[in-house]
Amino acid sequence: MGDKIRIALIEDDLGWLKAMVSFLNNEDDILIVGTAMNKNDGINLAKNLQVDIFLVDINLMENKHDGIYAAVEILEVTQCKIIMLSCVKDEKIVADSFAVGAVHFISKEDYEDIPKVIRTIHSNSFSPVEVLAKKYLQLKKEEQLHKLTFSEREVFDLIEQGYTRSQIGEKLFKTKNTLKTQIKKILSKLDVSSSKEAVKKVKFNGIFEDFLDK
Repeated sequence: MGDKIRIALIEDDLGWLKAMVSFLNNEDDILIVGTAMNKNDGINLAKNLQVDIFLVDINLMENKHDGIYAAVEILEVTQCKIIMLSCVKDEKIVADSFAVGAVHFISKEDYEDIPKVIRTIHSNSFSPVEVLAKKYLQLKKEEQLHKLTFSEREVFDLIEQGYTRSQIGEKLFKTKNTLKTQIKKILSKLDVSSSKEAVKKVKFNGIFEDFLDK
């Protein structure tokens, strides 16, 4: 058998957490590498462990959205995939999960499906939910950027890729003043005060305005 799929769980209900660990440990190709009961401990798992897939409860104890906050910060530090779990079927929360980059959502009452979903996501096999999640993520991004002109979008795309202002100017043959004016218009249209905030707002689809300051 090849390498096992490395899983980390973030869940504030200790009983459910123990039950999930026991359930998934019965799968020969799945390895639980870490667990956490709150957002901060979950983020530390992402920073310190090699994890293929995170299973994250949307409604953590501290805040009804803390699971989504956790997903945001996990995806800031690692390229793993995230499956969101919840006992509450709230369409907006599910949509917000996909909007920040989760690839799947599973209701806790359907927990028996979790191993199958883990394998599908990990193997990059065709997953209708993951395909739709990626399409939704792209649509939400375009929804935010539609106000930008073609030239402004060119500039934003390079900022998003990590180019400096001088590099953007050279690549697009723009003077310093022209570029400064265009970036100012981009920030105004996105209602942010810096290029860094602009990238984060678009990346996380404007869901968490307070996250922009972190």
